[in-house]
Amino acid sequence: MLFNNKEEINQALQGIVTQDNGDLVINNSDKLRGDILDKLVLNAAINPSAEVKGLSRFIIKAAALELGIVNSSIQGLYEARGRGEIKGFTVPALNIRGLPYELCRAIFRTAIKTDAGAFIFELAKSEMNYTFQKPHELSAVILAAAIKEGYKGPVFIQGDHFQVNVKNYAQDKDKEIAELKTLIEDGIAGGFYNIDIDTSTLVDLSKPNVVEQQRANFEVGVELTKYVRELEPAGITISVGGEIGEVGKENSNEKELRAYLDNFNELLEKEKSGAIGISKISIQTGTSHGGVPLPDGTVADVNLDFDALEILSRISRESYGLAGAVQHGASTLPQNLFHKFPELETAEIHLATDFQNMTYGSSLFPNDFKEEIYTHLRKKFMAEKKDGETDEQFIYKTRKKGFGEFKSKFWNLSKEIREGIGKELESKTDFLFDKLAVNNTRADVVKTVQQTPIYPDLETEINACH
Repeated sequence: MLFNNKEEINQALQGIVTQDNGDLVINNSDKLRGDILDKLVLNAAINPSAEVKGLSRFIIKAAALELGIVNSSIQGLYEARGRGEIKGFTVPALNIRGLPYELCRAIFRTAIKTDAGAFIFELAKSEMNYTFQKPHELSAVILAAAIKEGYKGPVFIQGDHFQVNVKNYAQDKDKEIAELKTLIEDGIAGGFYNIDIDTSTLVDLSKPNVVEQQRANFEVGVELTKYVRELEPAGITISVGGEIGEVGKENSNEKELRAYLDNFNELLEKEKSGAIGISKISIQTGTSHGGVPLPDGTVADVNLDFDALEILSRISRESYGLAGAVQHGASTLPQNLFHKFPELETAEIHLATDFQNMTYGSSLFPNDFKEEIYTHLRKKFMAEKKDGETDEQFIYKTRKKGFGEFKSKFWNLSKEIREGIGKELESKTDFLFDKLAVNNTRADVVKTVQQTPIYPDLETEINACH
């Protein structure tokens, strides 16, 4: 149910929360975690009124701080890992596409059960566009899920693949960089205190040597990292990630890693002395985003280069003080491979598509709704279908766009369906947290991560809804 105006929100919150000189005070946390919170997060996501939507987000974010839930940067943990003080696990970075509230609740339930603290919620630049979610909204949904499940402590939200579009860059370099800077501004304002800058699309393998191949990558990477440092809130050092190989392209090697990091660090120091650089490095090891769908819609096996992952992760730690290498496009890998990532000291692993597949494949997902989505996608995005591609392949690659095209309908599925699928997703997060060895990492996180409360601003939340 949607609120019609701000007065209805205030009335619904009587006896639960009050405002004292603009600060929110929680009078009854148990009641807050009840139906009213579900209603607030629904309105924070889909209410057509900017005022109602913005107030709902403000209340959620202010309440989270009151309850000890602090949106944070993972920088301190990654610095400790780079120093060799902490090891033995791989941080899962989970992309929040469909049924975001239910997926986030599942993640927090797993974290509470396993005493995990080292995990990241993320949304890529491309996902913002096709899921119709922006940073201010997603952070409210994530924090509402934390409140609902009783989680406390640091929460890490990440902007994934803040990526240069190589075609747009070739046409108008300044415009493309300006748009990425605006994205960074929006991300930080929305509580994304972890940002992966992806300029790997600018790598040009036709150049005569590895430094020239990586030049545009590290030069633009430095420019964007400097911009992040200029905007980060007081008391927060945003964790910035770099990337040397575009996912789905050529596998990365040591020469590329050293060429990028040596020149990145030298240029950053030259242009902004003392500036903190990146905390991790994404590499290409043979995966692709979402996997490669076969004609029947199943996913092809991947020949993943674990040797490169281990070697480049070790070099990035021992020679450059980074947390290690990051593995992208991994959620559709065979389940018997996941234990290898912490064994090889992989710093972070990005996981998205399998949660999407589980959602659409659930027996609880209404068949008529699924067919409505698929029919719409076939009509609207038929131009994206490649020659020789089967309908199953097309749907597999395109159905992620259904989360945005049918956003309100997803949010308005029955509570039984949404929470039932959420329990199924929890089985996957249980598996991942176990195999990636992030169980019992909460103490390391609390010890190393700076928790700096940033109080939300009501006017900013409302303006972000326009």
